[in-house]
Amino acid sequence: MGILDIFLQSPSYVSVLGALVVLVLVYIVSSSSFSSQGDRKEPPGPRPLPLLGNLLLLDLKRPYNTLLKLSKKYGSVFTVYFGPEKVVVLAGYKTVKEALVNHADEFGERSSLLITEESTQGHGVLWSNGDSWKEMRRFSLTNLRDFGMGKRACEDKIIEECEQLLEVFKKYKGEAFDTTQSMNYAVSNIICSIVYGSRFEYSDPTFTSMVDQTNKRIQLVGSPSVQMYNLFPWIFKFIRDRKEIHEITDFLERQNVTLFSHLKETLNPQMCRGFVDTFLAKKQNLEESGITNSYFHDDNLMNTVLNLFAAGTDTTATTLRWALLFMAKYPKIQDQVQEEVDRVIGGRQVQVEDRKNLPFTDAVIHETQRLANIVPMAVPHRTSQDVTFQGHFIKKGTTVYPLLTSVLYDETEWESPHTFNPAHFLDKDGKFVKRDAFMPFSAGRRICLGESLAKMELFIFFTTIMQHFRFTAPPGVSEDDLDLTPRVGFTLNPTPHKLCAVSRM
Repeated sequence: MGILDIFLQSPSYVSVLGALVVLVLVYIVSSSSFSSQGDRKEPPGPRPLPLLGNLLLLDLKRPYNTLLKLSKKYGSVFTVYFGPEKVVVLAGYKTVKEALVNHADEFGERSSLLITEESTQGHGVLWSNGDSWKEMRRFSLTNLRDFGMGKRACEDKIIEECEQLLEVFKKYKGEAFDTTQSMNYAVSNIICSIVYGSRFEYSDPTFTSMVDQTNKRIQLVGSPSVQMYNLFPWIFKFIRDRKEIHEITDFLERQNVTLFSHLKETLNPQMCRGFVDTFLAKKQNLEESGITNSYFHDDNLMNTVLNLFAAGTDTTATTLRWALLFMAKYPKIQDQVQEEVDRVIGGRQVQVEDRKNLPFTDAVIHETQRLANIVPMAVPHRTSQDVTFQGHFIKKGTTVYPLLTSVLYDETEWESPHTFNPAHFLDKDGKFVKRDAFMPFSAGRRICLGESLAKMELFIFFTTIMQHFRFTAPPGVSEDDLDLTPRVGFTLNPTPHKLCAVSRM
């Protein structure tokens, strides 16, 4: 979608285009005095146009591809203008690690998108900053662990959900189907059991609508028209996608208000069932103590739950869908996975402790995360203070994009960065090896809260599915025809497709 196409969605596009003509003339007149660097050695980058910045250079459907190309020309730290907004892009493993880990405080704040700021008002854990963020992150991490993240109790929940998912796959009897909803529901139930204290049936309309609408919202946030709204709200205020995002957000909040109300009615502070119970008990305790200015209020509860629900559903389920697509695309690799699983596990239930004895399977999961590149631009950061980084001056409050796609595809770190190659994670003896440039969960202060949960889910779900089913392209479709082009969205999902799950047991 081009810039002009998006402008034409706006009722005021004629006056806007007229204003742009004037701005371009101003640019031509003043370009001779333009300095991209200044005296403080700011990061280099392409010359921006007034108002539009560098938007004419960007592929708004896949901006990460454009930024990757620009990094080849301007280096690992460069400036680009998203419309009038000046941002700094960090590219390559060494640069991203240095910024997020070695300079964690300077690059550790979150830069909100306008569309998310309207919904969250700075509350929750994903888009917040300052003391509220610290409190919500600490509380969330503690409760995720208390309710099973990384523990045997959580492993049992995942195993139970695997059994439900396998039954869904069996119902298709080897016929082609879209794995999206069933995979989303199964994965979502893990975070639901931690957040709400119980799982949901796949037939529960409240649950399925929440999952479906959450994934729809994540897709819309990355749409070209919403990106343009974030930059030019006075022009794109009435676009369809923005309206739909707010409608979905309102719907999700109403559903959660109902769930919270039920949990509050049955709350026993001495026997909390999940995250919501613990939050409500903490809020109640503070209020009874006369403390009214704490961060444990309704807005933080709502937004933190929505953050956990979305993050705990989308990325893990999307990664698993990519894994099954890769297995159908590369049947010889699927053969190797299933040979290893059959040899080591046989017909018994897969457990987390089996990971160390399944190096090839583990390598395939890691390579799926690397090549699928689920969150290519990370969630935007912001500098907390003026900083000189790799010789470049970056002003306080600057939006910074750690380009994760440039880390996961770094040609100096990966032998074949653009191909599906599990050998990236294996030594010459076939043993699993960790790679420093494997950074799908980001790094530093803002690293994914649920990393250990996601790793456990990916291993148990994928290995169990491989144990029970072989995945192939639909009849009449060759492996070569399976499309690996990601769908446009804030996270990178596979293009809609169907696969056949043929029972092996």
